[in-house]
Amino acid sequence: MDAQRESTEEAPTLDQARRQIRHYGLDSDPQAVLVAVRLMAAGARLGQASEVHFSRFGLSTGRYRLLADLEDSEGEKSPSLLAASLGVSRATVSGLVDSLEKEGLVLRRPSTEDGRGAVVVLTARGAQKLRDLAPDHFRRLQGMVADLSVEERTVFLDLLSRITRGIGALTAE
Repeated sequence: MDAQRESTEEAPTLDQARRQIRHYGLDSDPQAVLVAVRLMAAGARLGQASEVHFSRFGLSTGRYRLLADLEDSEGEKSPSLLAASLGVSRATVSGLVDSLEKEGLVLRRPSTEDGRGAVVVLTARGAQKLRDLAPDHFRRLQGMVADLSVEERTVFLDLLSRITRGIGALTAE
């Protein structure tokens, strides 16, 4: 790869990955490392863009995900199930619920199944918030992947699923 092409390519480059691997005396696949590093960088950029996007609606990504999860769960769910489905701690869910409750978007009520527990309920105001943001939100989501064909999106979804299954390699003991 010539230097001019490499300078316009997304960083890091394959040559940079090769140099780092050689520098540390490792026997790693430079392309595999490059894919993982670029995916992590894209994830960070996407996370930042998501926060900007949802702030337009007075939400954070976490607050939106919790509201959407409640809507998908017929309007109510226990905090522990919310934590599991969102992939966050109960403490995080508690903080999200506290802030959404202050705005009247959700409420807590005792569980009808377990009198000791509570459920989080999507209020009419919360459901309206989701309806109000849906047109712009889904238009922007579609715009984000507009350069991909239907076939490419299908392949991407498969690849993303396989990569997601491999995330444990980062956290394994």
